[in-house]
Amino acid sequence: MKKKRAYVSVYDKTRIVEFCQYLVEYGYELVATEGTAKALRDAGIPVQSAHDLTGYPEPLGGKVRAVHPAIYTGIIANSLSAEQRAELDGEIFPIELVVVNMYPFKEDMADGVPFEEAAAHIDAGGVALLDAAAKNFMHTVVVCDPDDYDRVLCDLAAGVISEEERQYLTYKAFSYTASYDALVAQYLSHKLKIPFPKTLTVTFDKSQDVRYGENPQQKAAVYREPLLKEGSLARAKQLKGAELTYNALGDANAALELIKEFERPAVVVCKHCAPSCAAQGETLYEAFGRVRENSLERTIVALNGIVDARLAAQLQKANFEVVLAVGFTPEAMAEFWEGDVILLEMPGLRSKVQFATYDMTKIYGGLLVQTYDTSVCGELRCVSARKPTESEVRALLFNYKVAKHAPSSAVVIGTENATKGIGTGQVSRALAFRFALELAGDGAKGAALASEAALPDAEIMRACSLAGITAVVGSGEPDEETLRICNEANIALLVSDERHFKN
Repeated sequence: MKKKRAYVSVYDKTRIVEFCQYLVEYGYELVATEGTAKALRDAGIPVQSAHDLTGYPEPLGGKVRAVHPAIYTGIIANSLSAEQRAELDGEIFPIELVVVNMYPFKEDMADGVPFEEAAAHIDAGGVALLDAAAKNFMHTVVVCDPDDYDRVLCDLAAGVISEEERQYLTYKAFSYTASYDALVAQYLSHKLKIPFPKTLTVTFDKSQDVRYGENPQQKAAVYREPLLKEGSLARAKQLKGAELTYNALGDANAALELIKEFERPAVVVCKHCAPSCAAQGETLYEAFGRVRENSLERTIVALNGIVDARLAAQLQKANFEVVLAVGFTPEAMAEFWEGDVILLEMPGLRSKVQFATYDMTKIYGGLLVQTYDTSVCGELRCVSARKPTESEVRALLFNYKVAKHAPSSAVVIGTENATKGIGTGQVSRALAFRFALELAGDGAKGAALASEAALPDAEIMRACSLAGITAVVGSGEPDEETLRICNEANIALLVSDERHFKN
């Protein structure tokens, strides 16, 4: 076979020795940077160092090795005309295959390395060579992902790399370098405290495919933020169960965002991306006991602790679709052995919202971007004649957290340890209140009520009095009539200077 040249420079050396062994068999001469060349020589593979080829050593720790004209020109040499070749001074070393992957800058960022130190590791040369090879795809094969080694070797064994395959590898290279640069820009926007940059450059890594989208005719996948190492559903480990669906993941994320609000052992149940009930206790078992009276079948449950065998037996009986928890004991896993429940393990479930993380909603042709709503109450003021008791304050705060995460309009009725009725996603707050009160039933007596915004009129306060609700929290100033009814019924009324509207 005619001798061809391959240029190899890889930080991630996964399977590079095996790959290069085959390249030699298929007639390639190898040229590599010092670190890669050493790994190949140690494996007995013939390789020429880049500085031997160029006559130029690798000064400054190898920072400028990749952009030597002999290397860069070699990558595009096969696409040059005779006149262009004549313009070049010296011998041309055509390079038909480029194998490059770069220093993982995102690991430095995720580890909190100071930017000045991390910046020294930005691989500008690797980006330049990959882009050059990708642009010249009909003459130079570009490989940046070890996962593609086998498909390239299969093509070489067949004797041809098709145009379609070259285009795929070109796409991989440009996607890789674009993501690399986007990570640097994303990190800098955070360091410089630029909340909404003129050009939003964010990048996500694919985590998994899901069974289907909102409907079976739609396709879907999960992507994760590369700098967010914990506390994200996109990084949860599935221990058991069928392939996840888009809707199940949406419900699980709604449960996850709410469960993060609680420090005590807590249980949250969600359906259709809205909380259906929530409870807390001294133990997870106690907290779950407080939600068992609700309809739980084929819903999503999140727990902010470790599930043991006793709790697992109760969860199994409830017939949940997905159970999301910090972890599961081996004995708990044995309880779940039968059935089709999906188990998701998240050791970092309790972690709060982390840096450079946006709350984003896709709209047709655009993107809505906002910061996460990380506060709970803002400044609370008592505007009623009677101040709430300590127990009522705890009940108001617990249910207000649930209301914050329920689609608006949202009204939540409950005690300090459990919700009794949730009205959510309605076109009017009066209707949401009616649903919450009906669901709460006798449980409304002595309970607290939380609204994520202002209660609309005095009629709701009058109904609260008749139902036996003793304390209310919402936003906005009540009118005189509402306040009068509140004081006549001896209801404690707190108002917040923040609202928590949620689509």
